[in-house]
Amino acid sequence: LFRSLKSSSYSSNTHFVPSFDPAMAVLLRSTALCLLAATPAAQQVGTHVAEEHPEMPLWECDAAGCTKETKSVVMDSNWRWVHNGQYTNCYKDGDWDKTLCPDPETCAQNCHLDGAGVKEYADTYGIKASGNGLTLDFVTKTEYGGNYGSRVYLMDNEREYKMFHLKNREFTLTVDMQRMPCGLNGAVYFVEMEQDGGAASSGGSNAAGAMYGTGYCDAQCPHDMKFINGEANMLDWNATSDPPVGKYGICCAEMDIWEANSRATAYTPHPCSITGAHRCEGIECGDNEKNQRYDGVCDKDGCDFNNWRMANHSFYGRKVAGEDFTVDSKKKLTVVTQFITHDGTDTGDLIDIRRFYVQEGKAIENSFSSIAGVTGNSVTDQ
Repeated sequence: LFRSLKSSSYSSNTHFVPSFDPAMAVLLRSTALCLLAATPAAQQVGTHVAEEHPEMPLWECDAAGCTKETKSVVMDSNWRWVHNGQYTNCYKDGDWDKTLCPDPETCAQNCHLDGAGVKEYADTYGIKASGNGLTLDFVTKTEYGGNYGSRVYLMDNEREYKMFHLKNREFTLTVDMQRMPCGLNGAVYFVEMEQDGGAASSGGSNAAGAMYGTGYCDAQCPHDMKFINGEANMLDWNATSDPPVGKYGICCAEMDIWEANSRATAYTPHPCSITGAHRCEGIECGDNEKNQRYDGVCDKDGCDFNNWRMANHSFYGRKVAGEDFTVDSKKKLTVVTQFITHDGTDTGDLIDIRRFYVQEGKAIENSFSSIAGVTGNSVTDQ
């Protein structure tokens, strides 16, 4: 079975939070662009720092063996310095500059997303190439303050995200969770973003594109994205919210491969009723604070498999005196996720998402559910 499945193998080190572009699109539906009317605005590109993407290896494997490719990652646009083309901030301390940003279109015309070099990625944002993987630090201190967390995407080339087609394949990564305590979440997941970061479908209003990490979306329909479809998301902006949020959210299907710390882990598909990245407004966003979580276009809860929640409390965790676990999160761990189709082809219907682990050369089957009404050890179409 394993040899018959094609795979994408990916090695990472500590605190990994990349979100990889769709294949999710292939998992759940066919990809389509969300075409929007062109506007005179443009999400500009700054010139103070040249963009350099940290390198990251990717292995494509089949029955004949594996081929290593050198890819790179890009930081999400929401973390970037946004300024007027000189040195005046368009966005500072959680709010928009009222002069530069009187409305979404003018704001997009006036404001520039700046680049980051490999040094800035490491020293300012804690994103570092590390051997055959990537290290993402949770807290990075600088003389100007601190950066908390990060989000990066795998690139296929300098201007396009890497697209994954997962049906009838497996996806493998190696993680190190030993410094991830309870309360933190190191996440690797697929989302149904556009390959160019939404540049083409914006009708020219997004000049930055994938090279600068634009176009993020997920099944939670986040409202905290500063720019959506090339326009500033500044209408009804609430600077006192944590994080600050705007009127619009941005929704798309999501497949969580690895959400974990050293105490717990889960993998979760989040389907949506829409195709591709969709700017939402009102009830379709499914906002929690409006008690509309289950009324939106995406399944925010998803259908997860969490070993602890499925009543196996000794499968995954930190091995210490008096506590023994089948999978020891204090040691490096290879995570394998398989996407099984009904007829064993790339075009068949997805019927099962299976998980197993490899640690110290030993393959470990996923634990089985022991809670009433839930059977098996995978996520199926049942």
